[in-house]
Amino acid sequence: MPPAATDWISLAEAAAVLSASNVRFRPATIGGWARAGKVQSIKLGGRRFVRRGEIRALVATPRRVRASDLQPGLFEELRD
Repeated sequence: MPPAATDWISLAEAAAVLSASNVRFRPATIGGWARAGKVQSIKLGGRRFVRRGEIRALVATPRRVRASDLQPGLFEELRD
């Protein structure tokens, strides 16, 4: 199923999403990320659009994992 049209936002809207989380970037900076392939984008009618979910993921808190949930022996070679 293709993504909904509302999943794509303009660079200005992406900057506003980041700004709401106190992370300030100019739309031109986000456009640079898009051209470099760091975020997925499309270009329509001379305007570039990025995925809303990718922009939100930039400011999402990382998920914490307990050490006991990791594979046993994963870090055994690091022990003295």
